[in-house]
Amino acid sequence: MARMGHAVLAAATVLAVSTPVAGQVLDATYRGTMVCDKLPFTSDKMREAIEVTISGATARYSHVVRLRNAAAEAAAEQGTGKIDGQKIDLQGSWKSGGRQYEAKYSGSFVRRSAKLKGTQTWTDAGKTVVRSCAGVIKRPLKPFLPRDKKQAAAGQEIVAR
Repeated sequence: MARMGHAVLAAATVLAVSTPVAGQVLDATYRGTMVCDKLPFTSDKMREAIEVTISGATARYSHVVRLRNAAAEAAAEQGTGKIDGQKIDLQGSWKSGGRQYEAKYSGSFVRRSAKLKGTQTWTDAGKTVVRSCAGVIKRPLKPFLPRDKKQAAAGQEIVAR
């Protein structure tokens, strides 16, 4: 009987070690960068900041738009999304003057980050261009996340004792 117990323990250990670590999707602001392919009217690929705020099963994001090597555009790409387990799906858009695009990104969380991939479908002067984008967003370590009011009050109560 003891031998059977050791075999079950060994099997459970092997399973736990070989299983990929799933990310814990926490309510937080995740920051990172997206690299998008060159457009016909840009000189090179663009690497820009993205910020995703997650609350429950919903997300909202902001992504910097830069069309030249100079300053960022006045308006950022804005969008929303949903969280389903370890998966994230984002959809947004940007518009300025005669140029605009619709964006779709998706990815999966591993530990405290998510790899995103997607496309931007641009419309400029009646022409449509699709470009690919990829990037990573990451949340701060758990001790550096803001605590909610209940946790903060409980922490102060413990300190007061």
